[in-house]
Amino acid sequence: MIRLDAARLAARASGLAELLVATVDAGASVGFLAPLGHAQALAWWEERAADVAAGRLAVWAAHDGERVLGTVSLAFPGKANSRHRAELVKLMVHPDARGRGLARELLATAEAAAAAAGITLLHLDTETGSPAERLYRSTGWTPIGAIPDYASTPDGELRPTTIYYKRLPATAPTR
Repeated sequence: MIRLDAARLAARASGLAELLVATVDAGASVGFLAPLGHAQALAWWEERAADVAAGRLAVWAAHDGERVLGTVSLAFPGKANSRHRAELVKLMVHPDARGRGLARELLATAEAAAAAAGITLLHLDTETGSPAERLYRSTGWTPIGAIPDYASTPDGELRPTTIYYKRLPATAPTR
């Protein structure tokens, strides 16, 4: 598991794009419609490099040699009154690597890094009824409600989204 700076993100962008395409192809609702082409996924990841360089986004990747097996990110708001919180975004595990605890490891990595950065509150949204909900509930995330027809699945079906939060222990900020 490595944290990607802007240069590492650029170097792994193609592998991250392959992961994103595979995740969408497997039916995960991560903000894209199917079919998602590699070029579109690659462009999306390349656009994230500026946010990583500016410190607005932290990205971790798990890999097996050259192949990216999973990723997770933290998005940091730019408002002065929001420095204590971050949004967990784009937790993805390649369909071939699921069932091995990688999502749990990615989540723990992001949570630990957030706490080390002085973040005391995390939030996320995920498709209601998705396998991701079991992960979040089993790791101490608290659901606060669902929004009907919030986002669509990759095939275009509108689905509800559940919002979660998790409090983290206060530590000295390093961010």
